Amino acid sequence: MAFHFRRLFLSSSLLALVLQLLHGVSSQLVVVEDPVAAPPPPLVVVEDPVAAPPPPLVVVEDPVAAPPPPLDGSVPALFIFGDSLIDNGNNNNIPSFAKANYFPYGIDFNAGPTGRFCNGLTMVDGIAQLLGLPLVPAYSEATGDQVLRGVNYASAAAGILPDTGGNFVGRIPFDQQIHNFETTLDQVGSKSGGAVTIADSVARSLFFIGMGSNDYLNNYLMPNFPTRNQYNAQQFGDLLVQQYTNQLTRLYNLGGRKFIVSGLGRMGCIPSILAQGTEGKCSEEVNQLVLPFNTNVKTMITNLNQNLPDAKFIYLDTAHMVEDITTNPAVYGFTTLDKGCCGIGRNRGQITCLPFETPCPNRDQYLFWDAFHPTEKVNLIMAKKAFSGDRTVAFPINIQELASLN
Repeated sequence: MAFHFRRLFLSSSLLALVLQLLHGVSSQLVVVEDPVAAPPPPLVVVEDPVAAPPPPLVVVEDPVAAPPPPLDGSVPALFIFGDSLIDNGNNNNIPSFAKANYFPYGIDFNAGPTGRFCNGLTMVDGIAQLLGLPLVPAYSEATGDQVLRGVNYASAAAGILPDTGGNFVGRIPFDQQIHNFETTLDQVGSKSGGAVTIADSVARSLFFIGMGSNDYLNNYLMPNFPTRNQYNAQQFGDLLVQQYTNQLTRLYNLGGRKFIVSGLGRMGCIPSILAQGTEGKCSEEVNQLVLPFNTNVKTMITNLNQNLPDAKFIYLDTAHMVEDITTNPAVYGFTTLDKGCCGIGRNRGQITCLPFETPCPNRDQYLFWDAFHPTEKVNLIMAKKAFSGDRTVAFPINIQELASLN
């Protein structure tokens, strides 16, 4: 099925409704007002092609077995940057249409709705548990000594580019998330231990970054943004990774040394995109659109590892993880791969999960929780793969190996 971008052009009334109901994939108390501002700086094409692609999929023999035991506390903290895939409440108290602090979000989470765009735990929640850390608090809620174990700065609708997600009004773009991390460092600096101790703790901590989805879903593919007319797929991927490189270098300059960078999944297969067609098939046009970004990010990882002393960046191949699940759904216990558990319309993806909507009862059999986001079960499978998986999912090493490095 060919996917036509023109299908994304909505009537003004429907667009207004959808913007009040959809959730993007965020910014602490910062509202970016001009989503169609001047384009970012000129392109710099990322050089050095990526090494040979990963080998064919290998089915995990026991994907639902108990995860590896948590680490022994060798990782002081986990700092998280991203969008609604890993946001845990930073948008709750800002003027934004991108929120998930209402039922049935959190239906399987002990604390109920928290702002997580999921029925339960997110992927970074699972990673924190495997690291032996407590669940990392949202920046908007972290207080006192909590920040010493990590902070989650992620914000729904946020992107690498500052204009991304502007249709949702309030969100915390990646640049602002980095600024919020600087604020955290200032707070920690006022505590006992001294600058040397703090610097050592930050250097041994892990930084998880998952950005880019909204730069496509809530920028490039939006009819009221100019980017699709300004850049082809390769140019846009180059533009994003040029900016991404600068942002990750900022985190390095702030003391980070161990970085986990997540690639983009097969976005042409999410219910929101499936619902744009009539044949129920993934949009290969959208899947192909994001390939230059993933390719460039892999090259960026290699270059940063070579150019930044003592830094270690690893890449998580999210698309490969999900492909393993969708190729072998019965192995993982999934029966429904093309519909949201909670949502309205075709593929339950035309309008995402509404307040007090009744979700599906068999959530562990669904790949997607709503129009955009995976279920808790998928998140925890991916956390386990990222933590202890082979080179097909984590490159050049996995999270467990990264955490163990001195």
